Amino acid sequence: MNTLGIRAKPCSVIIAVYDTDRAAIINVEDIKIPKALPTPEALKYVRNSILDILREFEIEKAGLRVVESNSQTLKIRRIEIEGVIQEAFASSMLLAYFCGQISTIAVKLKMKRADFKLYVEGDKIYDSVENWNDHSKEDKEAILTALGAVHA
Repeated sequence: MNTLGIRAKPCSVIIAVYDTDRAAIINVEDIKIPKALPTPEALKYVRNSILDILREFEIEKAGLRVVESNSQTLKIRRIEIEGVIQEAFASSMLLAYFCGQISTIAVKLKMKRADFKLYVEGDKIYDSVENWNDHSKEDKEAILTALGAVHA
């Protein structure tokens, strides 16, 4: 089974695909949203890209890491993108999906919330993923979300 983890940014969407049979991350990718697109077309681009990824990788379960409710730097564009991704999940043939903040993902991974942050910051190495510290913070969040999607 393949699972998908997503971490949205205002100008791109980071995806991570996890293969449960091989117990390996098989793809981490930053999908850039073309700057020339006005908001409605940019959101349509994101939706279509997510649906394509779900089909291409035969994703059965997915997770979306959403913005923290107490975030000091609330980005409306990121929230719009997260909404479109949720709609794409609901429109797809996924068996299960979740949308959650750090605490939700940490519970699915059976780890402490504080450890989640240490893994993302690179202070702790997540041994199950090769070359953990070669990934950006957002990549790591998408990877951990993909791993958490196993329990969606």
